[in-house]
Amino acid sequence: MCRNIKTLHNFTPPATEDEIRASALQFVRKLSGFTRPSKVNEPAFIRAVDRVTEVARELLDSLVTTALPRDRELEAAKARARAADRFPGIGEENGAVIHRHHPSNTLPV
Repeated sequence: MCRNIKTLHNFTPPATEDEIRASALQFVRKLSGFTRPSKVNEPAFIRAVDRVTEVARELLDSLVTTALPRDRELEAAKARARAADRFPGIGEENGAVIHRHHPSNTLPV
């Protein structure tokens, strides 16, 4: 349920509004236990997502770091390699095998 809750701070390019909202939506889903609220709960659910999105944007805008920004593509490649290690065979798409310990490691572009 929480797949879209990812680290959004200190990336190049910065997190988009869509990414922040997706994380907020997953957070509210987790707290409420609803993936889709009923009609009666929908206004409260949407209001909560809007507020969490706003606070998350405020947080990301106010954080300060001296670390170099992380590269999204590099971090995504690392995540794919970790997933391939944890779930062998899942990273196979169009003949590309993603496995960081395999000598013929290939990553889709």
